[in-house]
Amino acid sequence: MRKEYQMTDEQLQGLLAACQPTPAMYLSGGQPMYDTPQENANRAWKKLAGEMGFVWDSCEPVIGKSQHFFTAIEGVSHA
Repeated sequence: MRKEYQMTDEQLQGLLAACQPTPAMYLSGGQPMYDTPQENANRAWKKLAGEMGFVWDSCEPVIGKSQHFFTAIEGVSHA
């Protein structure tokens, strides 16, 4: 079941920080030295899902409300 959630300012700032660009530097052999912003954002959503009890990749914004609000499917995340 989809439910509306509200993040704290601290949680929102953590998500926004996770989305910041990362340096494009590579080790020998072409392996990146840093995770991508997408990987960092996914990790932040998974952490938040664990704290709040929703499926991490089911989030959608709530139109007309601040960035603190989103809907997601209740329950334990599958990842």
